[in-house]
Amino acid sequence: MSSPTPDALLGPADIRELAAVLGVRPTKQRGQNFVIDANTVRRIVRTAEVRPDDVVVEVGPGLGSLTLALLEAADRVTAVEIDDVLAAALPATVAARMPGRADRFALVHSDAMLVDELPGPPPTALVANLPYNVAVPVLLHMLATFPSIERSLVMVQSEVADRLAAAPGSKVYGVPSVKANWYAEVKRAGAIGRNVFWPAPNVDSGLVSLVRRTEPVKTSATRAEVFAVVDAAFAQRRKTLRAALAGWAGSAAAAEAALVAAGVSPRARGEALTVEEFARIAEHKGHGGAAA
Repeated sequence: MSSPTPDALLGPADIRELAAVLGVRPTKQRGQNFVIDANTVRRIVRTAEVRPDDVVVEVGPGLGSLTLALLEAADRVTAVEIDDVLAAALPATVAARMPGRADRFALVHSDAMLVDELPGPPPTALVANLPYNVAVPVLLHMLATFPSIERSLVMVQSEVADRLAAAPGSKVYGVPSVKANWYAEVKRAGAIGRNVFWPAPNVDSGLVSLVRRTEPVKTSATRAEVFAVVDAAFAQRRKTLRAALAGWAGSAAAAEAALVAAGVSPRARGEALTVEEFARIAEHKGHGGAAA
């Protein structure tokens, strides 16, 4: 391995050398694109507003470019990695390049979708370059499982970033937008060019900032009940809510009763509704009365 750079972060040559030593070839199946630009990972850490007292969880650390930048700024970092070779190599990379911070690093070798606990103190922030093919489910799983996560900054495919941050009425507003908004205030936080990755992806990337709501959505319905309405409303986007929610409510008439009771037009479509309106509909399932 090349001698550590003064700032210990990985550059393009370091990344390729590390990959060659490990016999790693980024796979499309896992959506792997490694960030090879130290300025980009520093910018991500800065945009995420990582503080010296933060406990950061990172999903899909790969060869460790972002991990090292996070360790420079945070109190501690826990990385969740599914790939056997990458998971085995990362602790050694951290120890070699940041020996003074190695005791602040923990690795969880697992599929992030199956993680329900993390070692050490509860995480306060999630910062990750998420694999494109599982970005939304992983993000929602982490927000649901770890309510201590106050701030998240994720790098995802640009279109996914647009969908997550979309407001009601937007053409790309949909299930990810509503579900992310259940947990957090969501906004686009910048664009990332293709040339900072190896291999360069054939899509652009975007940063999405999610700040957890200080006050949860006020509703007597459970999250599962609200999300069931959201899923049904967008399963048939072109239909009015009266028609789209017929299966969920038991009939079109029952859907109409719930919608009217919730103060939502039965002729509206899902993309026009806020998360609060979806919650009200969930509360009125069953003859337009109280939630069952």
